[in-house]
Amino acid sequence: MAARRVGVSSWYRVLSLSRRCGRCSSTNTALGKTVENSEGAQEEIVLPRRKTWDKLAVLQTLASTVKRDPTAAHYMFHDDPYLMPKNSATARLFSLSKESGRNAAKYIIKEFPHFFDKILAEPNIPSLMPEICTPQIEGVSEEALRERINLRMVKASVDLFDQLLQAGTSISLETTNSLLDLLCFYGDGESTQEKESEEKEDLEESEVNASEQETPKRPPQRGSHPFASRWRENNNAERIFKIMPERNAHSYCTMIRGMVKHGASAKAYDMYTELLNDRHKADVHTFNALITAVPFLKDRFLERWELIKMFLNHMAQQEVQPNVQTFNAVLKTLRRCGGVGRSMAVPVIKEMEALEIEPSLATYDHLLSIFYRSADLASSGIISEVLDDVEKRSFTPQDPDDAKFFISAMQVCCDLKDIKLAYRLNKAVEKGDNWKFLDMDRLNSYWSRFFSLLCMMEQIDVVLKWYKEMSPSLFYPSPKNILDFLQALDAANHLEMIPSVWEDMKQLGFSKRRDLLEEVLSLMSRDQHPEEIQLAFAKCAEDIKTVHEQSGRDQASVEWTGSALGSVTVLFSRAGRTQDAWSMMERFQQINRIPTDLVMDEFLNCAKQTNSPDEAIKLVKLAASLGLPSSQKLKSRVEKEFKLSENQKKALESIQSDSDSSDSDSDSDRD
Repeated sequence: MAARRVGVSSWYRVLSLSRRCGRCSSTNTALGKTVENSEGAQEEIVLPRRKTWDKLAVLQTLASTVKRDPTAAHYMFHDDPYLMPKNSATARLFSLSKESGRNAAKYIIKEFPHFFDKILAEPNIPSLMPEICTPQIEGVSEEALRERINLRMVKASVDLFDQLLQAGTSISLETTNSLLDLLCFYGDGESTQEKESEEKEDLEESEVNASEQETPKRPPQRGSHPFASRWRENNNAERIFKIMPERNAHSYCTMIRGMVKHGASAKAYDMYTELLNDRHKADVHTFNALITAVPFLKDRFLERWELIKMFLNHMAQQEVQPNVQTFNAVLKTLRRCGGVGRSMAVPVIKEMEALEIEPSLATYDHLLSIFYRSADLASSGIISEVLDDVEKRSFTPQDPDDAKFFISAMQVCCDLKDIKLAYRLNKAVEKGDNWKFLDMDRLNSYWSRFFSLLCMMEQIDVVLKWYKEMSPSLFYPSPKNILDFLQALDAANHLEMIPSVWEDMKQLGFSKRRDLLEEVLSLMSRDQHPEEIQLAFAKCAEDIKTVHEQSGRDQASVEWTGSALGSVTVLFSRAGRTQDAWSMMERFQQINRIPTDLVMDEFLNCAKQTNSPDEAIKLVKLAASLGLPSSQKLKSRVEKEFKLSENQKKALESIQSDSDSSDSDSDSDRD
């Protein structure tokens, strides 16, 4: 009845609208039939079906109306404004601290559940309540064993399994396979989040540091990984597998995947041979694991490809349908096959298209690694074809390596120095939910590379626009980004913006980076600028001077270099700050450095501008004490360009006589 009332109401609204328009000539038409209007033309009325809205539709609509605030930090840091990070290092530290706090809370709840037995929550939401992490079934039974397996209690599950065997209780094949799943996943160790993270980091490091040479100097043992195998000999998984009265394909596949995961590739291959001898069939996940283990089973590139083809042929014979992880595993192995990998990568992609399997981001990441590892980057246009596909899709996670694509692709754009490709890639990141593949660390790395490419290839106006929009809402500039930005300002002759860059450097915590200080001082002191700019430069020089002299319990002062000291002296001199410039000149003697002719000329110009003949005489005296050849030239300038009193003339002449006497003494010593 409700559906009928909705239909009648909808049809009534259509008829009313038609009568108002005065163009409906018939009122007994059915849904979807044509209606003749007053002009004789026929119109088809199609009523929309009922729309079923997603639970998050309202929130998604509201979120689409909010734009990113370029002046705000990442949303994960908004809970505590006092701990707003200043650079990428502190951002990483704070994000890891928050995650560590969550893990600590989970650990407390898991290890001390008796402290949380009274839960008074209104309303009571089960999904937000702590999980029950303690066994509820007591005694020695198969039900208790299954409960401990579900709670991922590795040691307790093995102990209870042994007790059941000693009692002569038969255990079902399904329960035994579940125990094997638990042991092979955790590697015969307890289920802790720290252990999972360590295993993940070890696997990533082994992928990065794996040898890429066809004939390594020290060939690794067959089946060995770059890092020590975490699969112990005769561990509980192997022991239970051997004493099983019956085994099915699930038992073999679990053992194979566990051996591959924990670095026993040779044992996994032998276990696959036993599976075939017992006339079982492997599933697609087992084949995927075996394909990823190929680089550790064969040394030569061609042998690796032959073994991959053998596994693929076995999949076809056993009628196992490949998935996207299968082809990703093939491409991941081809990354370690040199020229063979580059020749076979495209046919693998063609096979994916033939099977109508859509690539994931990991597929494209492997392709870029295969074709853009050699020195001749411009010989391949693979990245352009990849972006053609990526721009059209909003991806969902399907492979653990999916998150690596955008950083790898941006690095290729930087290597190719192609800003157009970078813009296309950035547009693909903003499409749909693709931005979710960039976590805090990857986000900063991605935008850091993009900004370096912008500084290298774009006009300064565009660079400034991106700089204001990206920092700090998207990334925190690294020291290399600041150097690239300074070089871009220098190339565009926009050095007047250096004071604002210096303020950002102080905010980012880079005020004591010697390479950045040298670059900033060098750019500011290289050329003469209008008075307003020179005053701003002198203010920056004063801050840098404070940084060099600042020291305390938690911070050490930066040592002066001759170039930095000379640049600060020049900046003070050009701004007319004679006393500050002279204090810098005196430091040359303290650090046993000799000022350049440019530094002394600029100081003399400053003394002339401020009418300070005494400071000019001090300069001549300093040059004479250091034995500089330019002391006579400076003396001549002082005599010509300054109005000296009798006392000042005598002081200047005494400096000359002192230098002459020292020269004569040195001549007598030579005789």
